[in-house]
Amino acid sequence: MANSSIRDFTKFNRMSTTFGAPPFACEYVVVAGGGGGGNGQVVAGRQSGGGGGAGGYRTNAGTSGGGASSEDSLSLLAGVYSVIVGAPGPGSTTSSGVGGQGNSSVFGPVSTVGGGAGGSDDDNGGVGGSGGGGGALSLGVAGTSEEGFAGGDGTGGGAGSSSGGGGGGAGQIGVNSASTSVGGAGGAGVASSITGSSVTRAGGGGGGGPTAGAGGAGGGGVGGNDADDPGSGDANTGSGGGGSDFRNPAASGGSGVVIFTLPIHAIATFSAGVTQTSAVVGLTRVYTVTATSTTDETVTIS
Repeated sequence: MANSSIRDFTKFNRMSTTFGAPPFACEYVVVAGGGGGGNGQVVAGRQSGGGGGAGGYRTNAGTSGGGASSEDSLSLLAGVYSVIVGAPGPGSTTSSGVGGQGNSSVFGPVSTVGGGAGGSDDDNGGVGGSGGGGGALSLGVAGTSEEGFAGGDGTGGGAGSSSGGGGGGAGQIGVNSASTSVGGAGGAGVASSITGSSVTRAGGGGGGGPTAGAGGAGGGGVGGNDADDPGSGDANTGSGGGGSDFRNPAASGGSGVVIFTLPIHAIATFSAGVTQTSAVVGLTRVYTVTATSTTDETVTIS
């Protein structure tokens, strides 16, 4: 029995040098920054802006954006990988102005497209991970394949009031403006349980109007109306900002996020400009990166 125990210990000790060696299995959710809302103007009536589109949403741990299935599994060798959290697009600060597109988020080989800008009374929504909603007299546009959905159209009323369409969400098309007095709701985002609990991210921003469009589930900003300014997309959800009801300014999108898992025995070392937290979930450690100070930040995996 003693000899058997010694042999077993020796065998395990020799195997331990290769047990858990890279490449490491990795799951991820990568969401780009959301687009900013558009603005309208007063021209013999009220012209409202469209909601910003959500940032592109990619994952191999559930449903991806735009109705796509889970992406392929990912294995990472020991090495240095880029990690970038996309900044949000700004809301328009000028009359009859479009919002700004969100910025891409990156994790190693995975990159996402920033959310599309909300449109103005004369300009369509912008392209992006999810498309921006159209302003009062303009149209929503398509999102990026396998990252997000299109924005909704605005409703023009000539000399009367007009309302903007909702920005596209990762999980749903932005809603068209229901009438000249009702802004379209932002499209819903996508839920993921990669952190151990279900969280919905990447909702579209609501269109502006006399009755504001609701923000899409997952952090989309509400549109603006006579009494209230539009709302920004929630931070670290990649959601779109609300369009303005002819008032300045429209609202910005929400910043993106990078979430990934590694086996608990793997080591991840981040460069100085990375803001992140980690938690053990089962046999993996989940890293949530909420900010990067430049576009050159990295994580070293060993």
